[in-house]
Amino acid sequence: MKKILAACAALTLLASCSGGDDDGLTVGLSYVPDVQFFPFYVALDQGFFEDAGVDVELRHHGAQEPLFTALTTGEEDIVFAGGDEVMFARAEGVDAKNFATLYQTYPVTLIVPEDSAIESPADLEGKSVGIPGEYGENYFGLLAMIDAYGLEDVTVDSIGFTQMAALSRGDVDAVIGFVNNDAVAMSAQGFAVRTIDLAPDLPLIGPGLSAMVDSFDENSDAYRAVLEGVEMALDYAEANPEETLDIVTEYVPGMSDPQVREAAALTFEATLPLYRGDGTVGAQDIQRWADMSDFMSRIGILSVPVPAEDAMTTEIVR
Repeated sequence: MKKILAACAALTLLASCSGGDDDGLTVGLSYVPDVQFFPFYVALDQGFFEDAGVDVELRHHGAQEPLFTALTTGEEDIVFAGGDEVMFARAEGVDAKNFATLYQTYPVTLIVPEDSAIESPADLEGKSVGIPGEYGENYFGLLAMIDAYGLEDVTVDSIGFTQMAALSRGDVDAVIGFVNNDAVAMSAQGFAVRTIDLAPDLPLIGPGLSAMVDSFDENSDAYRAVLEGVEMALDYAEANPEETLDIVTEYVPGMSDPQVREAAALTFEATLPLYRGDGTVGAQDIQRWADMSDFMSRIGILSVPVPAEDAMTTEIVR
């Protein structure tokens, strides 16, 4: 917690940390309830947000809700979103800014059947790759892979969230998915797969926490407190994995089923290192953000250039 700047740590500061909203902060988790969000469930259940000095409510988007709509309308104060997604949104006029990078490693990967002859993205020439659609981190990762390897003859199929079905039937030769979700789920269901890094020095930044730019003056202390609560939850989860899964069971439907819990345990094990990284939880690397801005502009993902400092801040954590 050393680099989380001046966090509101005392419960007596709850009101001031929560800005002008007596109801506290709403954190938007941009997917249906899932074990990947375990630090937020643990922080709420164990009172770590409260200990850090902030009142937090969690809100799941579901599968169809646009990523930033609830943030821009004020229904949410913070949203869990990829750094690349924030940069894309900035180019489209959304005045949001990332204040913590939670996944220190980009979680999107190339997934192939275990017996596939594909050993590198370079082997995809003349083959097909499935993605959910032309949006979000799966799509950005695909574009980064194509750019890094200079691929010219790859068929890209939009298959929705049917990666396992499409890959197991042979509809596509490979899919783009999340290393801590899609790849783990396939293995848990008995379909042997391998993961392949999309590119060396991938110029993309994964999930983190973002808020509207005009909210920082009022809520910066509360944002620091949220991040402190998440860090306490990660410490707890690392020391108490079974108890963490017990907590997740209260939030994720179906977790009482032993098979579902077993699969969730694998996702938990794959996700914890993404949050922990090699140092400070939420650490920001402005050079990585600048590299991502250059890449996304160069290949035409951004409709207008977005400087790194417009999409992220080191005000909350360095």
